[in-house]
Amino acid sequence: MDRGIGAILRQARARRDIELAEVEAATRIRLKYLRAIEAEDWDALPEGVYARGFIRAYASFLGLDGERLAAEYRQEVEGGSRSVVDAAAASTARPGPRRGARRVRGLTWIAVAAVIAVAVLVLVALPLGGGGEEGSSQNPRARGPISAPTSAPKPQPKLAPSGVSMRLAATAEVWVCVLDAAGRPLVDGQILDGGATEGPFRSGSFTVSLGNGEVTMLIDGREADIPATSSPIGYSVDSSGELTELSEAERPTCT
Repeated sequence: MDRGIGAILRQARARRDIELAEVEAATRIRLKYLRAIEAEDWDALPEGVYARGFIRAYASFLGLDGERLAAEYRQEVEGGSRSVVDAAAASTARPGPRRGARRVRGLTWIAVAAVIAVAVLVLVALPLGGGGEEGSSQNPRARGPISAPTSAPKPQPKLAPSGVSMRLAATAEVWVCVLDAAGRPLVDGQILDGGATEGPFRSGSFTVSLGNGEVTMLIDGREADIPATSSPIGYSVDSSGELTELSEAERPTCT
């Protein structure tokens, strides 16, 4: 018996006598993506977190372990590597020093040292005037101290951006409202189609309201645990990236 991901889902659906159209209506995953999953036509699916989100939601609808099948897809199809979206969010959240920048700073210090050396040689080579008292009186500055050249100021290190980063990727059609720490709307009550993304955003904190659980949320490059639910849900994200579920009264409405 074929035990691939697509076969497991197809056989589970057949045992329950469920049509793909019913799955599409319940999960909001388009029919062409459901067919591609069952046929294991992975090239027809969006990349990374989107494909895993479709598999997770489809499996959960059938009563299967969606997390296990999504992890199996990642291991077998993606080879255990992070998707393009994951890698981009991670690199945005944690920028590192560039080798080119260090090389330019090194060359700048070499140039400054060379200029200082030439200046010292010129000052030492200057004539101090004629001998005797007469020479001293005609050129009084010749006996004065030579000032040391002023060294160039050291470059200040760049500070890392403050706050927490968040990125949203819809796995199916979903209504989204996102407010920043000041209460300003970043996603102002929009309906996102499956595969659409918003962000990354950066703020001291966020409050989020979702029409359903068909979305993948990346916080500082890490995937948050959002349940696959058809009911509205909401969360707050604090400055450390911790996710807290909000009650219905606490969720933002973007109205």
